[in-house]
Order: sequence, then structure tokens, then C-alpha cells
Amino acid sequence: MYDDSVRRRARRLRTAGGTVSEVAQALHVSRSTIRSWETRPSTAPPHRCPRCDGRALDASGYSALLGYYLGDGCLSRAARYSTLRISCDTVYPGVIDDVSRCVASVRQGPVHLVPAPGCTVVQAGWKHWPCLFPQHGPGRKHERPIVLEPWQREIVEQHPAEFLRGLFHSDGSRVRNWARRPVAGELKRYDYPRWQFSNTSADIRDLCGWALNLVDVAWRASSTKHVSVSRRAAVARLDEVIGPKA
Repeated sequence: MYDDSVRRRARRLRTAGGTVSEVAQALHVSRSTIRSWETRPSTAPPHRCPRCDGRALDASGYSALLGYYLGDGCLSRAARYSTLRISCDTVYPGVIDDVSRCVASVRQGPVHLVPAPGCTVVQAGWKHWPCLFPQHGPGRKHERPIVLEPWQREIVEQHPAEFLRGLFHSDGSRVRNWARRPVAGELKRYDYPRWQFSNTSADIRDLCGWALNLVDVAWRASSTKHVSVSRRAAVARLDEVIGPKA
């Protein structure tokens, strides 16, 4: 039995591009064990569900995970369990670690990292995922209504910063914009930072705006797919609220 630190190191090495053989040799673990950590569905005893059994839920972790799910997550059903998958850009190892922690805190069970072209998929199997994500349904999220249950809204209202972190660190980006403006007869260039959240679902964009209001961050709908935070004070406030995407 290997402790979580060995598993986390194996995940980081694989995410960095190490082969199964290289990682196994570096950690003195068999190749079959490395593969099992990535591909084998959880065989741990089933954990109680916060919705079905009243088990305490890590509300902070759940609020962030809800944001990640709405941004780049999906649920898929198997015969005996469902699998939650959150796709993370490989260039952001901090986001991968954050998603893994959130999944582990909510699931209270093993989490697997699966390398894919250009991304790392954080996933975990559990029969109770649909209880915690009732927004799951057939088709893509922007093709069906996305409405939070009252208990979900209550959690987000208590932990809006975490929810926004999940949204912006999955489907958001911090960029620098520039513009030229005439000053005393000369064109001067101005550079300024901006956060932008991009999602095809109008319902999810509305949830993003609602959560931004909860933390007093000014925003606007800059297009039919984007929510922008552009004012200097608002960008600084959002930086403080969600932290860097790294």
C-alpha cells in the first residue's frame, strides 16, 4: 500500500510527460501499479452521500468543484457508478492539484489523473455523483437548462470565491488588453489587465455574473459568449478573490 504522497508524485511525473516505465523506475513502484492508479475505477468501499445519507459535505471544496464542473466537467454513467471528469490544461499544474483536492474532499476517496492530448483529466468514480450534480443530463451543457438547486445556491452564497475560482480557473483567462487614445494630439498606448470567462451556456454565464455580484466585482457581458471583468479595481478584487491561475 502506497501513501498519497507517492501517488501524487506519480501523477505529477506523468503529467510532465514521463512514461510509465520512467515513473515506475523513479518511484520504485511496479508499472502495473502506476497504470492501475490511472485507469482502474475505484474499488474502495462506498462512502456515504451528503445528499442521501446526511454525511457532512466540505462546502468550500464543493463550491469550487461545482465551478470546475460547470466550466470543463462532465459526468458519464456506467452500470454501477458514475464518473466525474474535469479536463484541465496541462500547462496549469496548480489547477490540476486544486481540482484533485476538491474531488478528494467531496468524494472522500481515490482520485485518478489520466493524461490526454493537451490536457490532464482528473476523474473519480462514485455512484452518488448525480446526487451532487443534478445538472447532469443528456447532451452538452449549453444545450439544456443549467439551474442550481436551492441547496446549491445556498452553498455558493456562503462560498462565492471558491465557486468563482472553479469557473475562472477552468473556462477563464487573465489577459492584457491594450488601446490607443489621443492625448494632447498624440496617440498613446494603454495596457491593462482583464479577466474573461468564456462559456457557450447563457445559464452558466448568468451564474458567473451572479457570483461576481456576491463579491462586489463589476462585470459586463462583452459578447454572446463572454463575461468580462475589466475595471482596474474590479480586476484587483477578482485577483484577490480567486488567486492566480497557475
